[in-house]
Amino acid sequence: MTDTMWQPDLSRFPGPKYQALAGALRQAVRSGALETGARLPPVRDLAWRLGMTPGTVARAYQIAMQEGLLTGEVGRGTFVAPRPVRIAAPVPDSAITDLRSPELPDVGQMAEIARSLQGMAGRIGADWLTYPSQRAEAPLRGAVVDWLSDRDLGAVGPDDVALANGGQAAIGLVLQACLRGPDPVVLLEALAYPGLRHAVRLMRAEPVGVEMDQEGMRPDALRAALLRHPAQAVCLTPQAQNPTTACMRLSRRSEIAAIAREAGLQVIEDDCYSVAESAQPTLRALAPERTWYVGSLSKSVSAGLRFGYVVCPEGQGEVGRLAAQHGYFALARPVSDLCLDLLTTGAAQRIRRAVVAELGARLQVLVGGLAPWSPAWQPGLPFVWLTLPRGWRASTFARMAEAEGVLIRSADEYVLNDDRAPNAVRLSVAGGVPRPAFEAAIAVLARLLASPPRDMSV
Repeated sequence: MTDTMWQPDLSRFPGPKYQALAGALRQAVRSGALETGARLPPVRDLAWRLGMTPGTVARAYQIAMQEGLLTGEVGRGTFVAPRPVRIAAPVPDSAITDLRSPELPDVGQMAEIARSLQGMAGRIGADWLTYPSQRAEAPLRGAVVDWLSDRDLGAVGPDDVALANGGQAAIGLVLQACLRGPDPVVLLEALAYPGLRHAVRLMRAEPVGVEMDQEGMRPDALRAALLRHPAQAVCLTPQAQNPTTACMRLSRRSEIAAIAREAGLQVIEDDCYSVAESAQPTLRALAPERTWYVGSLSKSVSAGLRFGYVVCPEGQGEVGRLAAQHGYFALARPVSDLCLDLLTTGAAQRIRRAVVAELGARLQVLVGGLAPWSPAWQPGLPFVWLTLPRGWRASTFARMAEAEGVLIRSADEYVLNDDRAPNAVRLSVAGGVPRPAFEAAIAVLARLLASPPRDMSV
């Protein structure tokens, strides 16, 4: 049998090259463009045609095999597998429960925002016709300092704060302020959320993963990475690692801070997911001269506000605000005035407490429903990390869950480039889904976990 001349257009498929190729394979098999029994091009041939490494093609083939789309025969090649016997009926959009990203419940946000906007309407003046300014944001920066009073950040005042349009924009702001030269390198945790990788690449920087363990980034791996790469910054989530839920102990935080100080590294501390109070000192408290602490209201009040902040290193608040000034002058007046009102009236604090309570209750449903498989979790975090039992592959589990109306994230989405992904998935709390539907989705996942396929072709 001769090889098919199949050569996909990967520009229509998002993500890293191996994911794009796996997506193209998936579509071609399901649409019939690749018929059952067709032999795929050898790895090296397809890699040459597509301008990628053989390892990238091999990884895409492996994902397709795990999903039952392809089968490999030693000495003969890779073939399109027969159609699985079990083909789930399409699930209507109204029946889909999305556990890919945490969704906040409505615990009164809409009413509080409406109240605030109505009050703002009577205070709109001529200053709304001019460009917003960093100076006018001083009261809002002070309100952010008060908002963070339950964190150990070291000595912090309004002059240490810069404001941004959400946490993702805040990280981009820090990268603009920190990175220098034509080919900067930023060190990331080996498992990091995709938006962080994109933010680094948008700055024409190279993201490099650093190995992790149950506490997060390993100090010895950080030292090794610094020997191989002239890195300028390192980005970590010590309090609430996304996606693994790991929390770094004080001794590890102190060691990371010492390494950064020795190497002259700038530290980006991403605390957007830390919604619960913590007695642990932040990296900003341990290394205040070099740590940029990033947070937002997206995970605790409202993602729609697009309000984020940076607590800059000591004496560098003006550096952060200057980067903001060059990028967008300052926050739009409706956003800044609204957030100032929510913070200073106590509405934001009330909302946060109610959000934590509701998400905490749902988190217990999630953890309890999957207890036999010991998901990793942390109080106050709206997601869990689940290492899959024998018989399941992460990509296959995600596809079969999707076929039954439950959307989750495979570990593949969090790895850098062609690094190997752990056999795990991230499951988030769906705060906007009615409780019965949420509980039903967890039951679906539990049923799948309890009955792994006999082989990877079903």
